[in-house]
Amino acid sequence: MPTETFEFQVEARQLLQLMIHSIYSNKDVFLRELVSNASDALDKLRLESLRDDTLDADVSDLHIEIEADGDARTLTVRDNGIGMSYDEVSRLIGTIANSGTAAFLEELRQAEDAGAAEGLIGQFGVGFYSGFMVADEIVLVTRRAGESRGTRWSSRGEGTYTLETVDEAPQGTAITLHLKPADPDNQLHDYTSPWKIREIVKRYSDFITWPVRMVPRQRTAAAGGDGDGGDEHGGAPAEPETLNSMKALWARSRDEVRDEEYHELYKHISHDWTDPLDTVRLQAEGTFEYQALLFLPAHAPHDLFTQGHKRGLQLYVRRVFIMDDCEALLPPYLRFVKGVVDAQDLSLNVSREILQQDRHIQLMHRRLAKKVLSSVKDMMTAAPDRYATFWREFGAVLKEGLVTDTENRDTLLAVSSFATTHHDTEPTTLRQYVERMADGQDTIYYMTGESRTGIENSPHMEAFRARGIEVLLLTDPVDEVWTDAVGEYEGKQLRSVVKGEIDLDPDGETASEEDREKRGEEYAGLLDWMRERLGEEIKEVRLSSRLTVSPACLVSDTHDLTPALENLYRAMGQEVPRTRRILELNPGHTLVKGLNEAFRDGKDRTALAESVELLHGLALLAEGGRPAEPARFVQLLADRLERAL
Repeated sequence: MPTETFEFQVEARQLLQLMIHSIYSNKDVFLRELVSNASDALDKLRLESLRDDTLDADVSDLHIEIEADGDARTLTVRDNGIGMSYDEVSRLIGTIANSGTAAFLEELRQAEDAGAAEGLIGQFGVGFYSGFMVADEIVLVTRRAGESRGTRWSSRGEGTYTLETVDEAPQGTAITLHLKPADPDNQLHDYTSPWKIREIVKRYSDFITWPVRMVPRQRTAAAGGDGDGGDEHGGAPAEPETLNSMKALWARSRDEVRDEEYHELYKHISHDWTDPLDTVRLQAEGTFEYQALLFLPAHAPHDLFTQGHKRGLQLYVRRVFIMDDCEALLPPYLRFVKGVVDAQDLSLNVSREILQQDRHIQLMHRRLAKKVLSSVKDMMTAAPDRYATFWREFGAVLKEGLVTDTENRDTLLAVSSFATTHHDTEPTTLRQYVERMADGQDTIYYMTGESRTGIENSPHMEAFRARGIEVLLLTDPVDEVWTDAVGEYEGKQLRSVVKGEIDLDPDGETASEEDREKRGEEYAGLLDWMRERLGEEIKEVRLSSRLTVSPACLVSDTHDLTPALENLYRAMGQEVPRTRRILELNPGHTLVKGLNEAFRDGKDRTALAESVELLHGLALLAEGGRPAEPARFVQLLADRLERAL
């Protein structure tokens, strides 16, 4: 096939420009990314050769090679792994197949510092493009294992790339970078220098399970040496130098491994460029042995709540890589956890389908979940600042477990914290809430909503504010679900302030039965008439003991769905019938008193009916809803305002 020239996808072109004009201080990471990609290619070939006996591929000496040419200013990273076909090169290198790319690029432009930008780049796993931080041109030659012809790709990062089929190409992938001139002032080092290559591989890739070998320079004796110490003399060929120890970090004792080594393994697995928040080790011995090394990230990935988010741990069997993203090892609410599990007694040919049913996997699933939650619990007391970061980033997803994981529900409740009216910025645990409860209070009150400000300004909060009763302020969509599923904590009922009747008197005393009966009789006629006028719009009209300032509010019956929960179900594709609400009136409000007097005096019922319709519409607006007929509501309100002038 002739050489063809293609244009990069728009997002890919923008990303290239960001890389080429990079301001990142640490440009060394490009080599880590290329070695990491090469390691993945070797893992995939090893796995495919185990599963397909007919695969025509050489797996006798799987390795990564790094070759530098100081005179030509090139650096080549090659592997003899799975390789890529022509179509795969075009699809994987020419585009960024990610629905969140545009949003990512916008975040990247707005990143305030280089560290933040590096963290964002890492989230998208676009390590190949990082080569343009140090190179003017990149050439890739690859041949997929089992195929006879290879593919050559090249680009100067200026908006286009070329593709051609080549007859001669070794199995695997070779990436050659035509390096920019060294510029130490801008952290652009001489990446043909053997000592620099050794330093980068040792720092970032020592744990890679495949040998990373540096090919020595071939020179004549007349050319002299450059102080490398690994170069040969007299033109005699020297053996490639293995740069990494290849020791699996999870198999080494804790005191043998530095934190920095753990952090680099995390970055290799997650493609994140920031350190993890916590490292969790687990070694299980006995009838079923396995080792686990898990990481809690410091920030949530951009697609944590999107369909198709890749989750799961890397699974090894006796140090042999089996699969990425093994979902069976952790529950979905821990999908942000990254790491490695190395089992001793699983089959190398295990499939994802078999994993779902395997008893050993199920035992690992339970124990790993408990270990992660135990680590979060320890973090709460030992490192409250790190816990605060963890909860800010992952609290919303962790609370999904309160609905789905009844076995660990008590632990999940213990590690959960919530915004509260008790403090403007500091969250509270349920235990702390219970410890602050006044004598005689047997209920934990909460309110759900889209924002803290919206909840605090809600009419439903007025009596609680007046009496100084603490209310949890819950703003995540899952809060609507878990509060119903959990129901109580340590014998204290969890109760929404927008559901059912609340027996609170705004003056600070619980309303007596006699007072309620007297008020009920006084307003009975108006309530019945309003119920009739509003018809199907409402379920009931009654007097409220939760209002101090607002004239009215809408509440749900004790066992009814709230509007927010109805919308949540509909967003998930589940159709639910519309629930009629209860309209509560504040008998102490001037407007409500005036309505009652006008009704009892037999004044114009048409004007009175319009006032009731407006009152109902105002209650809807106060909770973030909208009247059934917005245009009619606006017209009624405009007429009233006009008459008031």
